[in-house]
Amino acid sequence: MRTMENFEILAPCHFGLEAVLKREIYDLGYEISRVEDGHVAFWGDPEAIAMANVHLRCAERVLLVVGRFQATTFEELFQGILALPWEKYIPFDGRFWVTKATSVKSKLFSGPDIQSVTKKAMVRRMQRTYDVDLFPEDGADYPVRLFLYKDQVTVTLDTTGVPLHKRGYRTMTSKAPLSETLASALLMLTPWRGDRILLDPFCGSGTFLIEAAMMAANIAPGARREFTAEKWTNLLDPTIWQEVKEDAIACEDTTVDVNLSGFDLDPDMVKIARINAKQAGVDHMIHFQQRDAGATRHPGKYGFIVTNPPYGERIADQKDLPELYGKLQTVMQQLPTWSVYVITSYEDAQKYIGRKADRNRKIYNGMIKTYFYQYPGPKPPRKKP
Repeated sequence: MRTMENFEILAPCHFGLEAVLKREIYDLGYEISRVEDGHVAFWGDPEAIAMANVHLRCAERVLLVVGRFQATTFEELFQGILALPWEKYIPFDGRFWVTKATSVKSKLFSGPDIQSVTKKAMVRRMQRTYDVDLFPEDGADYPVRLFLYKDQVTVTLDTTGVPLHKRGYRTMTSKAPLSETLASALLMLTPWRGDRILLDPFCGSGTFLIEAAMMAANIAPGARREFTAEKWTNLLDPTIWQEVKEDAIACEDTTVDVNLSGFDLDPDMVKIARINAKQAGVDHMIHFQQRDAGATRHPGKYGFIVTNPPYGERIADQKDLPELYGKLQTVMQQLPTWSVYVITSYEDAQKYIGRKADRNRKIYNGMIKTYFYQYPGPKPPRKKP
């Protein structure tokens, strides 16, 4: 068993959020090797794979880099895959397949063909190594993911399995839910911290507030779930996973004092948000209430609004958007010392909010181009010593 070898580890994220993920990885103590659109790569030992899966809030997956090479033809792809030391990663009985291949600005662009050629080359390499024609493939899963960018092929093994945004607490959602990883990243783009007020007037299924509560309570998002690489006993000592999860749980503090509120006009969404918060173990930390966004009130000063209002996924809903975004203008008038952060794909959002955002960040939510409009309020006065 190899215990202390350093690996290159690749963490995909939403386009536009690489800097947030980079900071998370630095905070875990690892050295960044490269940053590309939608990916951050870093160096780490076997423990780093467990640490990244358990602790990272913004990453979609944690991938182990097997190799990189150039390929402009399928023959070059075949030979490149064949040259990689698959036997170092996949045991004789390992179940391996190419789960996804993505291509950007590359001569090879057909995902299914890239997957097929890759699998054939892997089989050829393993046949030579183990001197057999057929493999039992009844052991642990070793899913392969490929990324082609400008003809550079990055070949990885997926250590995560079910994507990291599936924390396990969200059993029910709204029509267009924000992913947990995106919600976390957006919170990290604001100056909000656990000791500050946070309110979401369009809370839906509660994702922003639940992620905020988990951050405030230091709840690691992956501490209570399983990962594909936990069964890779040929590469990773199983006790590493147990120790990383146990250490993470030992650092939680759900008694921390917070001020988190969520409003929604739909009473069913308020119920769903409460159920999700309970599943996450933070229901006692968040106040959910049925209330129209325009009636948002709060006695506190210098709080934060971070929200994902509806943005008219259906044409029929779009006629309601001017009035709906006008409610945010009302909220900002009612709470003039607050900071407001809005993610939306609605192009006219600023027009009806009534103010051009101080800052505007473009973020891709899947294939949807969204804007993160930022209206920072005045800084609170310094507390007297």
